[in-house]
Amino acid sequence: MTALTWVLLAFAVIGLLFGLWQWTARRRTVQRLDNMLEQSISSGFTEEHFDETELSALETKFARFLRGSAHTQKTMKTEQEAVKTLISDISHQTRTPIANLLVYASLLTESDLSPRQREQVQALLTQGEKLSFLIQTLVKASRLETGIVVPTPTLGPVAPILEATVEQERPAAEKKKITLQNLPFVGDASFDPRWTSEALGNVVNNAVKYTPAGGRVTVSAQMLETFCRVDVTDTGPGIPEEEQGGIFNRFYRGTLTHSAEGLGLGLYLAREILSLQGGYIKVSSKPGNGSTFSLYLPRALNRI
Repeated sequence: MTALTWVLLAFAVIGLLFGLWQWTARRRTVQRLDNMLEQSISSGFTEEHFDETELSALETKFARFLRGSAHTQKTMKTEQEAVKTLISDISHQTRTPIANLLVYASLLTESDLSPRQREQVQALLTQGEKLSFLIQTLVKASRLETGIVVPTPTLGPVAPILEATVEQERPAAEKKKITLQNLPFVGDASFDPRWTSEALGNVVNNAVKYTPAGGRVTVSAQMLETFCRVDVTDTGPGIPEEEQGGIFNRFYRGTLTHSAEGLGLGLYLAREILSLQGGYIKVSSKPGNGSTFSLYLPRALNRI
């Protein structure tokens, strides 16, 4: 072999060794990055020492990012615990005073009062009930938002919650001479019965509330490919297209519904409940043609 051949062979060996060293170093770096990320996901990131080499610069930046992320998660957890405590305190501290107000107002209605006094006491009772409902609904929404309570979906028949909800809202419908109908349905979906009944009840209650006397509210369901869709259709005033994007926000009241009793929390709570179960809610409506609210429940059990 000539000297040139030996030189070329030496360069080839050196190049191979250098490439192997680079590959090993990069693999080691990637492994460390993977360990850092895994540590952050499982139990929180703890910073270690990294050499200031060209490759470890990425590790340093990544470590800085994870350190900031870990701090943010810790802060969020602390704030969440504070919110949980606050919600618990509000729920506990307001329950007794509101209950007392309602009891005393109710006792006053049984007293010998003038028509004017009776009217004032009735207004006090109505506002007390509204305040109690507002506090209870806000507590429910906050508990869902902060994860204090989490819906637990299970596979089961949909028909029972449709029937129970319709029967629950029937007295209000009959009072307004509204025809409330539940169409027969057979099929299963994934949902938490208690919380889904709350969501559906809010939607049906709204439909009855905003439908004029003599109107109709229909509850029906059908199976789609991946969802069970529950429709609540009314013959109410309808919702302008420009307002449909905001009706699921907290405290939102549409221009056509300001005259009706309500707090603007029912649809917001329904959206939160369905979202936490892997479902969603949408509306189809035109002013003067009523509305259809569609609640989508997953057909398969989701692991949220």
